[in-house]
Amino acid sequence: METQSSGLEPGLYIVAGPIGNLGDLTPRAAEVLRLADVVAVEDTRVSARLLRHAGSDRPMLPYHDHSGENVRQRLVERMAGESVALLSDAGTPLISDPGYKLVRDARAAGRRITTLPGPSAAIAALTLSGLPTDRFLFMGFLPSKAKARGDALDEVAGLRATLVFYESGPRLSESLSAMAAHLGDREAAVSREISKTFEETACGTLSDLSARYADAAPKGEIVVTVGPPGDAPPATAEDADTALREALTRLSVSKAAGEVAKKLGLDRRTLYDRATELKG
Repeated sequence: METQSSGLEPGLYIVAGPIGNLGDLTPRAAEVLRLADVVAVEDTRVSARLLRHAGSDRPMLPYHDHSGENVRQRLVERMAGESVALLSDAGTPLISDPGYKLVRDARAAGRRITTLPGPSAAIAALTLSGLPTDRFLFMGFLPSKAKARGDALDEVAGLRATLVFYESGPRLSESLSAMAAHLGDREAAVSREISKTFEETACGTLSDLSARYADAAPKGEIVVTVGPPGDAPPATAEDADTALREALTRLSVSKAAGEVAKKLGLDRRTLYDRATELKG
C-alpha cells in the first residue's frame, strides 16, 4: 500500500483562491497549498504568485481545458497515495473553469475529495448588484457567434430568476445589446475588478449599460447580472381570441378553453363560452 508523503490525507483538495485581493485566501486554503504533494493549476505563472503568498514551495502541474485525458488519469492515480490540490487562476475551481471531469473521475476511482470554500466572482457580483438573489442562474460565458448567443439567451428569457454571466471587456457592449434584444431591456449590473483597487459596479438598464461601454471597453474581469423579467401585462380579449382560434384548430372546445385559461391566466368558463361562439 502506498504511503502519503505530506501531512494531508491522500485525495483531491478543491481550493478556492482569491478573485483579486490575496488577503481573501483562507488560512485553511493556505495550509493545504503548503502541504499538498502537488498543486494542479490552470496557469503556473498566475498560481506561482499565490503560492508564494501562501508560503508554499510545492510543485505545480498544469491542468487546464486543453489537458489530455492522460494528464487527468495520472492525477487520479497519484491521489491513491498523495494529496493533490486543484487551483484555478481565480476564485473557485470548476465555476467556469476546468475541473469537473477530474472530480468525476476521482470519485469513480474511489478517491477522497474535499472542497475548501472561498471566493467566487459570480456570487460576489450578485451581492453587489442589488438584484433579487433568491433565485439565480449562472450562465458562464455566452457564445461568441451572434446566432448561438441569441439562442442561449432565448432559452432562458422566460426564467423568473436573476441571470449571471461572465464577459470580457471587448465583447461587453455587444453582449449587453444582445441581452436587451433577447431578454427585454431589464435592470442589470456590470461588476468588474471585484475586491481589487479599482472595483466598480455600474447599474442601469441593459441598453443604457451597452451605450455606456460602446466606445470604451472596460478592463479587468467582468460579471454581468441581469434581473428577472417583470410581470407580463394582463391578457386582452384580442389575445384570448387569437389563442382560442389557434387552439380550436387542434382541440375540442373544452380542451381549447382549458389550455388558453392556463396559458393566459383567464377564467376557463368565460373562455369556454367564447370558444363555443368562435366554433359556431
